[in-house]
Amino acid sequence: MKRLPVTKLGLLALFSASVVFAQADGGPDGATMKETEAGIPVTDPLVTEKCSACHTADAKGNLSRISWVRTTPEGWAQAIKRMVRLNGLAITPEESRTIVKSLSASHGLAPEEARPVMYLPEKRIIDESIIPNDTMRGACASCHSYAQPMSWRRSKLEWKTLQDLHVALYSQADAQYRRPAEDAEQPAGRDPKDKLTRGDYALTYMPKVAGLHTPEWAAWSARQRNPRLAGEWLVVASVPGKGRYVGELSVSPGKAADEFTTRSTLRSLSDGGTISRTGTGIVYAGYSWRGSSTGAGTTKPDDLGSAAREAMWFAPDQQSAQGRWFWGDYQEFGYDVKLVRATAAPAILAVTPGPVKAGAKGVQLRILGNNLPASPSAADIDLGAGITVTKIVSASPKELVVTADVAPAASSGQRDVAIAGAVLEQAFPVFHKIDYIKATPETALSRLGGVKFPKGYQQFEAIGYENGLDGKPNTPDDIAVGPVAADWTMQEFMSVYYDDDTKYVGALSPTAFFTPAEEGPNPARRFGRNNYGEVWVVATAKTEKDKFGKPLSARSYMVVTVPAYQKWDQPEVSR
Repeated sequence: MKRLPVTKLGLLALFSASVVFAQADGGPDGATMKETEAGIPVTDPLVTEKCSACHTADAKGNLSRISWVRTTPEGWAQAIKRMVRLNGLAITPEESRTIVKSLSASHGLAPEEARPVMYLPEKRIIDESIIPNDTMRGACASCHSYAQPMSWRRSKLEWKTLQDLHVALYSQADAQYRRPAEDAEQPAGRDPKDKLTRGDYALTYMPKVAGLHTPEWAAWSARQRNPRLAGEWLVVASVPGKGRYVGELSVSPGKAADEFTTRSTLRSLSDGGTISRTGTGIVYAGYSWRGSSTGAGTTKPDDLGSAAREAMWFAPDQQSAQGRWFWGDYQEFGYDVKLVRATAAPAILAVTPGPVKAGAKGVQLRILGNNLPASPSAADIDLGAGITVTKIVSASPKELVVTADVAPAASSGQRDVAIAGAVLEQAFPVFHKIDYIKATPETALSRLGGVKFPKGYQQFEAIGYENGLDGKPNTPDDIAVGPVAADWTMQEFMSVYYDDDTKYVGALSPTAFFTPAEEGPNPARRFGRNNYGEVWVVATAKTEKDKFGKPLSARSYMVVTVPAYQKWDQPEVSR
């Protein structure tokens, strides 16, 4: 293997990081940087064996650094990889997996702490909503997602040490920390010449919201138990551009108490087609499912049988779960999944076809579920305010088909469905009209490829909305009606004159699936540039119109950029 030369800058960075580590451990230059908070002892002999060479132990069983942090399975796996890469840790994959399991249980996150940041292990590309203010956006989310630091809990000293490490390794981090905090976060009465920096503000904010010791962790440490997930589960899933699915997931015990094998069958609510998958999974800290599964017949990038990673959050009572099964070189494809444990009690999974219009007569609805009553009467089925069941078309334990009338004055909004004690909240919407549509995702990213690098694809959908009670679009009370049929086109985003991005970036299919062009210089393009660019992806509704009789339309902004030439440390837990 070719060895790369170590630059002076690299040596300086490693030396600086070593100094930081020494200070954090109370080295000669860090006499005042002693831990004042109680640590969480390390009791696993393997963790002690592999880590104590660098992380010193104290009389209470604490290991320096490790005992003052908590994080997710991905966080611990990432830390181990960093120790191997930077500090020469010798460890086998089996030992690494065992240590990740152990530390996730003893130094992990409580379910309530992990749930708000599950989009990070689920590999979702979203506009983050948990960033508290612009100062923290600049301090932490300029280089990575805000979910990254919020996936950790640290002592006050550990947050300071982490910031020092960033300064030692990344010059751009130092520049961000030195910027003044935004005016709204400046303390009252402070001398304007002595402004609080973003770094200073972060060091006061993070220990408050992500400190080492929390009531949630104290409670979960006491009640954490082995996951007893074996049995039958009911599945509800959706895939952008493909629609909704229901089915069953059979979970069987694996080689260890926290390991499982799976077999699932999903049925499309659109065309009735079925998908079968088999897989395995590990449950960390009693609730964090990380697994993999695969189906059959994968010939296209977006095939639903593709080999997928699985990240799911199980409720503490182990009766339900939610998460994402994802695949693709950029994790751009995936099922959004919800699980409910199958019991002898009735359960409602979905109602199709979905949205119903106020005033509609004789609407046929399929109610999908499990252990539904075999001979229900119309009075046994509650479809919500303003909807009356007029006929039972068919009934079976898995499906009820009914016809219903919707009152013209029925209020717009989501309806709960109740049958024989089972309730499905927000099962389907009632609407009067579609006032506007959105092209989703509203901001999108695709990557060129196909020669030496994989492509990064993008799937779009058109979603219809009705204005809420305030009568205004794009406000919190608006009602999401659901996908609408649309024609799709691309338009130039005018950032550079005469660059003709729509001609070069790739192709958009009639079903709104975007396939990027190849990477590398294009001799046919002006200046021989790559096929990168910016475009509008425009959806024009086929049947929905505005008050002037013109078709509703919406557009999404998409950047088509170069491949990810270098893949940074991927913090998955190796399987």
